[in-house]
Amino acid sequence: MLASTLMLIALLCAGMLIPAPYSEMSPGPTVNTLGEHQGEPVLQISGRRTYPTDGHLNMTTVRVTGVDFRMNLVEAVYGWLSRDSKVVPHDTLYPKGTTEEQSSQQNAEEFSQSQESAKVAALKQLNVPVKSWVIVSTVVKDSPAQGRLHAGDVIKAVDGAEVKQPSDVAKLVTKHKPGQKVVFTVVPAKEQAAAEKAHKTATTTQDVTITTAASDDSGPKRAIVGISAGTDHTFPFSIDIKLADVGGPSAGLMFALGIYDKLTPGSLTGGKFVAGTGTIDDSGTVGPIGGVDMKTLGARGQGAQYFLTPADNCAEAAADKPSGLTLVKVKTIKDALGALKDIRSGDTAALPLCGAKG
Repeated sequence: MLASTLMLIALLCAGMLIPAPYSEMSPGPTVNTLGEHQGEPVLQISGRRTYPTDGHLNMTTVRVTGVDFRMNLVEAVYGWLSRDSKVVPHDTLYPKGTTEEQSSQQNAEEFSQSQESAKVAALKQLNVPVKSWVIVSTVVKDSPAQGRLHAGDVIKAVDGAEVKQPSDVAKLVTKHKPGQKVVFTVVPAKEQAAAEKAHKTATTTQDVTITTAASDDSGPKRAIVGISAGTDHTFPFSIDIKLADVGGPSAGLMFALGIYDKLTPGSLTGGKFVAGTGTIDDSGTVGPIGGVDMKTLGARGQGAQYFLTPADNCAEAAADKPSGLTLVKVKTIKDALGALKDIRSGDTAALPLCGAKG
């Protein structure tokens, strides 16, 4: 018995010392987009009439261990056995070589973009016109574009061909071979910002010639300049989203629904507690997210009755659904608005449920 006890102690000590290449996910806070967070309204709209709201439209989050956290074997086993957490390979959350700073920056950028897309998707549902244009989103360090193009520059054309959406930029650049020159016609970021402040349309453009470089692809090399293109917008009134210590793109759907609710008379939820998740693009398409099982668990723990679930996450969410939570499948913001109509009217038999046949 003494030998067995000593062996067990030795195994436990070894387990606590042996690092495991895993990270842990657990349910994070949920925040009502119709309410307040840290004493401030989450959604602040001015310059347009708003209406009273009730009920909940909660965005959900997942807590994850940091980039530099190294789980030991005992912690990994405990996480595997616990229903309130999920152990996943470290590289799933943080690709090899990612630093804490890079991860935080990416999460912040994705969160900012999700807010912009949420505003656009909500206003499009209300037939409110939104002006948009293609911009330089980021410039890669030590790339050909560094010092030539800047984040926020508006891309009007590439080699004289009009740019209408971000994907046009890569298509036009990759028509070249590495080492060839490409000409960007841009409105400098400062000029654009000044025009927006004066509520005018920027007209000053300049041509910027950049020599392309070869991509790092393992296959055939593509011509690149070292930027990523995105979209910026001008809204006809002010919409601010105040939510600290949150990152990533997964709150887009719930932000869009919260904005829609505040800009329309009547209650979108009928007083019900609805939570959800999902990325959203400018057209209102809802995309999948990570950690959906942790989000449903967190939502139910806060009292949610219904959970708006991206269609591509339905199978995973239904496989471990918390008791008392109805998982509603959505592909677009229009689907979500239709589901909310059924929820507030009590016609829940019509809801498209995750896991339902057909």
